[in-house]
Amino acid sequence: MTIEVDYRFPPDIDPHKQAKIIAVGQTAGTWDAKWSHREDTLRQHLAEVIEIKTDEGGYHLAKIRFPEINVENDLASLLTMIFGKYSMAGAAKVIGVHLPESYGQRPKFGITGIRKILNVYDRPLIMAIFKPALGLSAADHAVILKQVADAGLDIIKDDEILGDLETAPTLKRLEACRQVLEAIKQQTGRTVLYAVNVTGKADKLIEKARLLVKEGANALLLNVLTYGFSVLEALAADPDINVPIFAHPAFAGAMCASPDTGLSYSVILGRFMAHGGVDAVLYPAHYGNLPFDPQEEKKIRDSLRSRNVFPVPSAGIHPGIVPKAIADYGDDVILNAGTGIMDHPNNPGAGVKAFFEALERVKTGQSFTLDTVPEGALKQALQKWGN
Repeated sequence: MTIEVDYRFPPDIDPHKQAKIIAVGQTAGTWDAKWSHREDTLRQHLAEVIEIKTDEGGYHLAKIRFPEINVENDLASLLTMIFGKYSMAGAAKVIGVHLPESYGQRPKFGITGIRKILNVYDRPLIMAIFKPALGLSAADHAVILKQVADAGLDIIKDDEILGDLETAPTLKRLEACRQVLEAIKQQTGRTVLYAVNVTGKADKLIEKARLLVKEGANALLLNVLTYGFSVLEALAADPDINVPIFAHPAFAGAMCASPDTGLSYSVILGRFMAHGGVDAVLYPAHYGNLPFDPQEEKKIRDSLRSRNVFPVPSAGIHPGIVPKAIADYGDDVILNAGTGIMDHPNNPGAGVKAFFEALERVKTGQSFTLDTVPEGALKQALQKWGN
C-alpha cells in the first residue's frame, strides 16, 4: 500500500528538481550507481513523483507516492517521512495527504459514541469553555458548571492554557465538578461531559490521564500539537483511558499559517487528527474571531467525518452564528462557545439557553432579525454579538 502527498511550490521554484529531492531525500536518502547491486532491495523504499502541474496562480503542485513500508502506522514517523528534513530546505507546503483507511487509529467514541453517551441524536451538541481561563478556583469551576449544566449544556471543557496549577489543581477541579455532574445525572438522568485538560511530561501525562479517568473524568482535552501526536496516539490506544478525547488546535498556526511553508490546516487538523484516534477536534470557524479559510474548514470537517470524528468549529462562536453553522454542518457538529456563553449579558446559564433558542428558531425556519425575536436569552445575545 502507498501514501500519496501533495506539495505546493511557489512560482519561482523548479518543481521537478524539488519533487525529486523530496522523493529521494525523504526515503532512500541517496540514489546513484554505487548502489546498483542493491537496487531491487532499495527501490521498494523509494518514493515516486507521479504528477506535476501548475495552477492558475503559477504555483506548482507535485504529487509524490511514498511506500507505506517506510513508516510505522503512526503520525510521528509519517510526518518525519513526508516533511522532516525537507521542511528546512526552502519554500514548499504540504497541502494534501492521502492515507490508506487502515493507517493509524480510529476513535473509540467519535460522533456515534459521544451521542450515545449523551443520549442526544437529533441536534447539534452545545459545548462551553470555562472562563476566565485562569484565576478560578476549583469551587468556582463547580459553580459555573452548575449554571450551564442546569440550562441543558451537553459538554464543557477547560481552557487549553489551564494546566495543573496551584490555584485550581486538575484533580481538585475534577473533584468539585464531578459532584455537580453526578447531581445532574441523579436529578435529570442527563450526562454532561467535562473535558479535563490533561498536561505534563509525556510519561506523567499518560499516568495522569489514567488517574483522572479512575477518579471519574468522563472526557479529556489534549493540546495535541504542543504535546505531540505520539502522546495522542498513546492516550487513544490505552484501554484504561476509555473516555472521549477532545483535541485542541493550539500551535497549529505555527505549522500551518504561512502560505508557502509548513502544512495546510486541513492536513494537520483534518487528516492527521482523523487518523490519530481522537474523538472530536476543535478548530476555528471562518465566521469566528480568527482568520480562517472556508475551504480549509470544509476539508477539515469532511476529513473528520469520514472517520466518525466530531467537528468542533470554535473561536468566536455565539448564538447569532447558529444559522450559518447549521447551514454548513447540519446536525453532526459540536458548537463550542467560550465568551459566547460565559459573557452573556444575564449569566452563563442564559448563554446556554440562547443557543437552544437559536437551534429551535433554525429548526422552525424563523427569522433572527431583532424585531422578530421575543424578549429573552437569545435576543439579549443578538443585541450583544449580532447575527
